[in-house]
Amino acid sequence: MNDEFAREVAAEGSDPEIGSILLEVCHATRMGFVAVARVTEERWIAAQVVDRIGFGLDPGGELEVKKTICDDIRRCGQAIIIDRIADDPEWRTHPVPMLYGFESYASLPIVLANGEFYGTLCAIDPEERVLSTVETVALLRRCADRVAAILNERRQGAIQS
Repeated sequence: MNDEFAREVAAEGSDPEIGSILLEVCHATRMGFVAVARVTEERWIAAQVVDRIGFGLDPGGELEVKKTICDDIRRCGQAIIIDRIADDPEWRTHPVPMLYGFESYASLPIVLANGEFYGTLCAIDPEERVLSTVETVALLRRCADRVAAILNERRQGAIQS
């Protein structure tokens, strides 16, 4: 890991329940890479990952934040869900999907109880996946909310210690 902040992010994400949530997202969506990412104006750091497609990131691993769609989510505060990049006029020529080679994408903001934007629950896959159904979007929102609740509990526990 690059530095202390990356180690702290990986430690924060090192939670079996967060790991279970990521597995649930993989199973429900068939997405090959799912992560909780800490996203700031300067950095994108993986807190926890499930990587079934060989994307190559581990907890504490980092992407250049300006080369992620999660940076857009940090700025707008809204989920971005794309079933098939090639069919989406807004995203089909965007450099990020081309850079990382994904066809399907879902990312939802993780917002802590104090209103702080923590990062995202994000998923990518090189294959087309149906993600935009009401049921799937609701599941992804619940999962992002559960991750936020776990992170809140961990931070509260750290404060009380």
